[in-house]
Parts: sequence; structure tokens; C-alpha cells
Amino acid sequence: MKTFLIFSFSIILITGCTMNDEEKIDKIFNDYNKSDVPGAAVMVMKNGEIVFQKGYGLAKVEKNQFVTEATNFRLASVTKQFTAMSILMLIERGELKIEATLEEIFPDYPKYGNKITIKNLLQHTSGLIDYEDMISDTVTVQLKDKDVLDLMMQTDSTYFEPGNQHRYSNTGYALLALTVEKISGKPFRDFLKDNIFQPLEMENTVAFENFINEVKNRAYGYTISDSVIEFTDQSITSAVLGDGGIYSSLNDLYKWDQALYTDKLIDKKYLDESWTQGTTTGGLEFPYGYGWHLETYYNTKAVYHTGSTRGFRNIIYRMPEKNFTIVILTNRNAGPESSTLDFTHQIVSIYFPDN
Repeated sequence: MKTFLIFSFSIILITGCTMNDEEKIDKIFNDYNKSDVPGAAVMVMKNGEIVFQKGYGLAKVEKNQFVTEATNFRLASVTKQFTAMSILMLIERGELKIEATLEEIFPDYPKYGNKITIKNLLQHTSGLIDYEDMISDTVTVQLKDKDVLDLMMQTDSTYFEPGNQHRYSNTGYALLALTVEKISGKPFRDFLKDNIFQPLEMENTVAFENFINEVKNRAYGYTISDSVIEFTDQSITSAVLGDGGIYSSLNDLYKWDQALYTDKLIDKKYLDESWTQGTTTGGLEFPYGYGWHLETYYNTKAVYHTGSTRGFRNIIYRMPEKNFTIVILTNRNAGPESSTLDFTHQIVSIYFPDN
């Protein structure tokens, strides 16, 4: 599907900030602030309150459906914080150990799995081969997490000795989702629903599996090229859940963010571990915890995760010391994954101009 652009302005959905701040944020999202283009949903939370919330552009171009605070976007790698939370829940309950190896969890796993631990998977220090690079050009059916495991069963080596380096790995998080299934005895989608989404009343958040569940108020992904909009919603890897398969909205992510200030889901010590820099076996620190990137910005520690996939660019950015969070969800294949982090930094400067 191709649609030619005609420019106009979008509507305000909800806002609690001053008009001046709103205008500054509108300027950041000027390219999204049109009534006939794929859009964005943006939310800013401070001290537990939503101080800015607005939708820009369209969730579904073909139907002229506008983005709202209830629109569900594919989170892509923002999913990883939910996968990590699921693992930590099992650890807290004594059902899994963080030093358990792949060979212990999956007895038929190749011998190299006896050195790769759950902690290695959480922190991207496993050295596992990227499953995306192993997919044959002839494959036309979407892969699922189990297919990632099957691909790993065909390998006999890793990029490096587990623990020696930090290298981002979607493979690791697909195997973490399968670990949740193996230990809990539930499909990953159901474990998430029963242990995170329902307790937090995230009623419209789902780990999406076609023909099994549905995404309500769904945003579809697009690419804009030479002023033409192309439908680019799914790829061959879009059905893998553990590394990027959750859909959610501003409404539900507000509940998720607020829960992270409490022990409603898990003891605080596990959250602190999630937001602690990792260390390689050689003693080199790296800015990643369990499902969260770490940085210091405006003299404040921040934890965040971006998500980038065909048709979507997202971020959840938290500054717990300031009780401040930004969520940006977009349904267009525009810019590098770091583009949403750049947007976030600009918004931080609006709310903390004196830092």
C-alpha cells in the first residue's frame, strides 16, 4: 500500500503542561504532527503525575485512525525489560537460579551451553550467535522463539567466551522467554499476562501471537520514502516474543512505570540489580543491567531501553532519582534506534533547564 502525503496538523489529546512546554515538545515531533502520516504517542511523567500526554499522526493510515493514549504499539526491544522481570520473578520465587546454565535448562543443548548462564543472557554477555544471521534467504514463515532455540542447537560455538564481553543479543532474550516457559509450565504470553499485565491492570498489553490473541487499538508500522508511505509492519522475526513481541500503550505503560517504584511485582533488591552496571569476567564495566541500558544524563542516573524494528521506533526513559519518565512510541521506520533517545534528551532539557 502506498499513500501520498498531504500535510496538516494533528489534534491535542491530553496535556497537563504549560503551553510553552507543549509547543517545545510539538516542535520536536513536528514531522509526526500531521493528520495523514504515521505518528507517535508521547508521555511525560513527573512525581507520579502525567504532565504531558499527546498523540501525533495516524495509527493506521488506511483507516485514518489517529494515535491516542490507548493506541498499542509494538514495543520491539522495550519488551526486554518485561522478559527480564519474568526471569527475576522466577528467581525470587526460588524456581530458577541466576547462575543456571543453558545446558541445565535445556538438557539437549550443545556442550557450549554449559558455560552460558541466565545472568549472561540477561546482560548480553553470552556470546551467542545472532539468530538473525542464521536465517536462510528461502525462509518465508515468521520465526518464533522455539525456532531460535532450534537454530542455536545447530551451532557449536559462540562469538567469545561467555562473560568476557558485552555484545547485545536478541538470541539471548528469545532463550530467556523459553526459559520462562520451561520453568513455569506456561506459554510466555500467559506468564506475562498472569504475573505482570493483569496484576497491574495493563488490560490491553499483550505478547502478540497471530491467531491466538489480538492487539486492540493497534498501530501498524510504516516507512516513508520520497514522500510516499509504505506499509512495513512485520518482518520475518516479528513473531519472536522474548526479544520484542509485546504491544502496549501510554495508558498501560504509565501503570508499568509506577509499579517500578514499588515492590508490587518484585522485591526492590532485584530492581536495583536490574539497574546496576554489568562487569565482564575481566573486570570491565558496561552500561547495561537486566533488560535496561544505563547512563548518567544531566548529572542524574537514568535507565532506559530503546526499541527498533521494521516500522517502529520506541523508548522508555526513567530517571528514578527525579521520579521522572518519558515514553515515546512511534509507528514509522525512521532514523536509527538512537533517534528516540535523542528526542528524549531534548525533552529532559525542557523539564530540567537548569541542570
